[in-house]
Amino acid sequence: MRRATVTPASTTDPAAGARTLAHPAREDIRIETVLHALSDPVRLCVVRELAAAEGELTCSCFDLPVTKSTSTHHFRVLRESGIVQQTYRGTAKMNGLRRDDLEALFPGLLDRILEAAARQTARLGEG
Repeated sequence: MRRATVTPASTTDPAAGARTLAHPAREDIRIETVLHALSDPVRLCVVRELAAAEGELTCSCFDLPVTKSTSTHHFRVLRESGIVQQTYRGTAKMNGLRRDDLEALFPGLLDRILEAAARQTARLGEG
C-alpha cells in the first residue's frame, strides 16, 4: 500500500499572502535622496522619533500635523530614500531606521543631522 505524502501548502510559507513594500538596496541609497528626505520638517520629526525610540514604531504612533494621506506620502519618501524600513505586522505598518545601512554608506551623517536638529529645537524653543 502506497502512503500518501502531504506536501505543505502555501499556508506554511511565511511570505504567502504577505504584503511587502519596495525598499532600495543599500548600494542604491544616494546621499542627495537622503538629504532631500530629511530636509522636510515632518519627515525629520519622524526620523527623530524613530531614533529616540531605538526600535520600530507603527505609523499611528506619530502625532503629525498633517492629514493621513500626507503622512502616508512622507513615510513613502522616507522608505524610498532608504532611511526607514517598513514592514507589515498584521494590519500595522512598522517603521524602523535603517541606521546600519546609513552608517555604512555615510558614516556619522544621521547622528550629526539628529544632533543639529536637537540644537535647532533648543535654540528656537520648538517642540
